[in-house]
Amino acid sequence: MRKKLLCLTCLLVLAGCENTPVKKTEPQAAATTPIESPLDREIKSLLEKGISMSERKRQVSAIEAAFTRRTTPQRARQLAALCFTKTLGTPFMPFDLAEIALAETGGSRLSGVAVSSKGALGVWQLMPQRAKSHGYTPQDMENDEKCAEAAVRELFTKLHIADGNLERAKKLYCGQGPQANAYLKKIRHLRLEMLTEMERQTEHIAMEESGIKTP
Repeated sequence: MRKKLLCLTCLLVLAGCENTPVKKTEPQAAATTPIESPLDREIKSLLEKGISMSERKRQVSAIEAAFTRRTTPQRARQLAALCFTKTLGTPFMPFDLAEIALAETGGSRLSGVAVSSKGALGVWQLMPQRAKSHGYTPQDMENDEKCAEAAVRELFTKLHIADGNLERAKKLYCGQGPQANAYLKKIRHLRLEMLTEMERQTEHIAMEESGIKTP
């Protein structure tokens, strides 16, 4: 009789152990389901395309340094951030937008109110009619964010005309003829400046991580 009671007790304990986890784990599984934000999806999409987010961030750091040589540190930081955010989800990298800004208004301290002799406006120097074609007013070009958006759209338009040749698209951004050829040379020089800065920063980080003191 005692053996039967002991067996029944063990069976009841085992049955209780088997049923208890089911009630606890079901709501936990639902509570821990990750929710992707739009930014998470954007980053995931870029990574699936083989675009490294770390590379984009490295470019932004070099862009900020290049911009700081021409304007205030705060403005350099703001414009560098635009080069990052406004090229997300596009065929372009931050360097592509930064090169145009430097080529167009680097000599004018990257001013948002810069106006060329031909009437091009803003940091990225959009002609009024081109700004309008992308849904912006000429006055919008004084707003750095809107000017950057218009510049990306303009470069994308030129990329289509250039059959996907990005270097030619940048040349077309300026126009045609000898002036456009000189513009392309300037673009290449500016990219070299930023690549050199990015390499310097990478070496600096590597030395710090290895414990070597840097000046």
